[in-house]
Amino acid sequence: MAGTGTSTTRSPSPERGPGAPSAEQALLRAGQALCERPGALRELGALLEAADPAALARLAAALDGLAAPPRREQDGAEPPGRDTALAAVAERAERVGAAFLLLLQKLEDARSQESPVKPIPKRVLGHAFIFAVTHKEERPWTTARSRAVAQEVLERLLRAAGCASVEEFLQGKEGDEDGRFGEVMGILKQELTKDTWKRNPASKDVFSWSLLRVGRPWLCPHLERVLPPALLLSDDFQEENKVLGVRCLHHIVLNVPGADLCQFNRAQVVFHALYNHLYSREAPLIQAVLLCLLDLLPVLERCQRRQGQGRASSSSPWHQVLQLLLAHMEAEHRLALRRVYAGTLPAFVTRLGILIVRHLRRLERVILGYLEVSDGPGEEARLGILQTLQCTIEHAWPRMPCRLPVLLKALLRLLWDVHSERGPTPEPVRAALLQEGTQCLILLDRCCQGRVKVLLAGLHSSCEENRLQECFRKVQEST
Repeated sequence: MAGTGTSTTRSPSPERGPGAPSAEQALLRAGQALCERPGALRELGALLEAADPAALARLAAALDGLAAPPRREQDGAEPPGRDTALAAVAERAERVGAAFLLLLQKLEDARSQESPVKPIPKRVLGHAFIFAVTHKEERPWTTARSRAVAQEVLERLLRAAGCASVEEFLQGKEGDEDGRFGEVMGILKQELTKDTWKRNPASKDVFSWSLLRVGRPWLCPHLERVLPPALLLSDDFQEENKVLGVRCLHHIVLNVPGADLCQFNRAQVVFHALYNHLYSREAPLIQAVLLCLLDLLPVLERCQRRQGQGRASSSSPWHQVLQLLLAHMEAEHRLALRRVYAGTLPAFVTRLGILIVRHLRRLERVILGYLEVSDGPGEEARLGILQTLQCTIEHAWPRMPCRLPVLLKALLRLLWDVHSERGPTPEPVRAALLQEGTQCLILLDRCCQGRVKVLLAGLHSSCEENRLQECFRKVQEST
């Protein structure tokens, strides 16, 4: 991908310069001839013996460029003749992979023999890593053979670098900050700008794959390099890129100290990028955004607390997000989105605590509406809403007595529907719904001074359904 920018970054000529030694020129020519002459690999092996580190770095850049996927238009559109170009890339990748294996083997041999050679240039390792990650997964420009070669390059790269894992290669060994992630990002830099990232179809994959393997505390020094590309991905019009960008942002939020995220309003920028996605209608994106917000909002809250604001403010991000979330939940009819919303709602209620009372009126409507409608065999939405109701009762219990008639009626209707319906819902799911519904009744009884027991006393004695009798018995015996 240093090899995937403009044509000038691909060509070794500008790096070589007019005064380059003839040995280096021969080395670069042999590298570029890999796809043209069968004997070029042997010639390259002979020339590697006398090459200096700078020449090896330029060779690695040239090899990486030879195996780059076909360039796209600036808007990401595929060029004409795509299929032919993709097949040619896979074939070139096999030969380039063989050259990288030879190069890394030479360097590994020199390292193991403790010969008086300089350390392996980071640039060589960076380009070899980018080549391996570009071609190791199933992509339009790879084949089974090219993927096998790329995987072998990655394994030999780790051995040559003396690393036991990809994480150690990128982060550095424990107590040593000298990882190679900075070098990889330096090579990718020109490929991850607003005008270039879509032209190389592999750049986003290499970036995200590498980023997700760098954790705390090694990621913080690279924050300025990784945050802009993640925001670019999340701001794209394609859902696949949006989800990938949000996952990258989530990883950054989890692995960078809050103080660094608060500097220069970075956390606020990320919040606005995520908040805009809440208007999306795609369930995978909404789920990724809500999970990221649950980890970002505490960081943003600490930032605002230092500025004299807090969660109690009606304009705080917590209240903004929950207000919009409930508005969308109330009108949502698509089951996939209802499941996502209901699955994350308990966490928002728990985080807000007693402040959830500001949203009780709309939250009550959402709970009642979701309890009425089955969402399929798994009943994820109903189970999530029952957990939400439990959290709401626990945190806003002083407001529950006035809502007891409505909530009790909805819970009893749910228990009867679950027991009487003969649909495709598996028995364990039915049992979970009955258990969660019973727990809601127990919590309501505790915060209403035993009124639920009194109201259910007649039902317990007259109900002939064993499963419902068991639910009522648990309520009556609760303390």
